[in-house]
Amino acid sequence: MVLGIEDPWVLGGYIGSILVMLLCVVYGIINWNKGGEDEEEQIKEEIKWHKKEKEMEEEELGIWDEEG
Repeated sequence: MVLGIEDPWVLGGYIGSILVMLLCVVYGIINWNKGGEDEEEQIKEEIKWHKKEKEMEEEELGIWDEEG
């Protein structure tokens, strides 16, 4: 009986939860600022994609964008 827990499966569940939480914290610390290197390129690509989508809507559906 550890900490008043008699069933080893319940104790395993608690220990597993704590280990998974620690793993998530370590992963978060290691990957804290990754992925921001190409953010500017992704934004430019998204703007280009959005413009192309609007052009396709105008051509196919005859929708006119009030912004542009």
